[in-house]
Amino acid sequence: MVGQRFVTLLAGHPWFDIAVLAASKNSAGKTYEEALNGRWALDQGLPEQVRDMPVLDAVSDLKAIAAAVDFVFCAVDMPKEALMRLEESYAKAECPVISNNSAHRGTQDVPMIIPEVNPEHADVIEVQKKRLGTKKGFIAVKSNCSLQCYVPAIHPLRDFGVTKVLACTYQAISGAGKTFERWPEVVDNIIPYIAGEEEKSEQEPLKIWGKVCENGIKNATEPSITTQCIRVPVSDGHTAAVFVSFKNKPPLDEIKQRWKIYSERLSAGMALPSAPKRFLHYFEDPNYPQIRSARELENGMAIALGRLREDTQYDVKFVCMSHNTVRGAAGGAILMAEMLCAKGFIN
Repeated sequence: MVGQRFVTLLAGHPWFDIAVLAASKNSAGKTYEEALNGRWALDQGLPEQVRDMPVLDAVSDLKAIAAAVDFVFCAVDMPKEALMRLEESYAKAECPVISNNSAHRGTQDVPMIIPEVNPEHADVIEVQKKRLGTKKGFIAVKSNCSLQCYVPAIHPLRDFGVTKVLACTYQAISGAGKTFERWPEVVDNIIPYIAGEEEKSEQEPLKIWGKVCENGIKNATEPSITTQCIRVPVSDGHTAAVFVSFKNKPPLDEIKQRWKIYSERLSAGMALPSAPKRFLHYFEDPNYPQIRSARELENGMAIALGRLREDTQYDVKFVCMSHNTVRGAAGGAILMAEMLCAKGFIN
């Protein structure tokens, strides 16, 4: 599903051209359309420019692929250890890797970047290249898709001393690579367990909010985060109900103002093709945001917020939403690649 989203977003990209498609040996030697075998799942049609493109073997054709491209996007389904070896092999072949996978998110010198939140973490790439013995090759990862709707909302409030966060996420079926046609069991149903999701959602923000140090990223120690992650019958778009406590509780109007100023500052500073003109959109109407309209904000790259109010157990609570396969996956990775190009890490 994420691979297909990469293809649609890159098909008309102003900076990047798709030079190679690669997958497992089961798809190698086929055209992309043949390899899909009727499994195209997006509303947008299959781009003509890739329909007849041959698919290579991501493992056995590694040297040829690395020589043919400036960098790779990686979104594959492999066991963690095999995936770590694959991504490091590309990096050591002097081919930067922009990864949508979770395998290297815990590696200390691999940056996990949301460009609007922690672009300074790109500096750790130099530490990583020393470890790998490379001049150009490195790995950079994007974070879990669900936390990308609530971490950006909390980030502008951190200087109030965020101490505790509770996030209950309601996650679309495309996050499992499914459509309603392929997963009829989810219709009129809720599934209360997503393997590994809560652990990622509780730990990854601490790396995003960590500090660059001599050996990599030193994770933040606050806030304390607990999550509950639920699969719901929605095609695309993750929603989170978020509860936050502070050392110095800000007024609700100040929180809204922080969100507004933060978006305006980012809009003035980011000149990247995929960057939203306005990152955070707050809705005053308590019936909004709603996933059908919110997921398409800014071509799926914005965060929608609403229902900010005081809470009886935590200080405040609010609702937020984002498109999980665009902002949360392929689009977020493309934006990170654009940023790394702008900073000179990718030529």
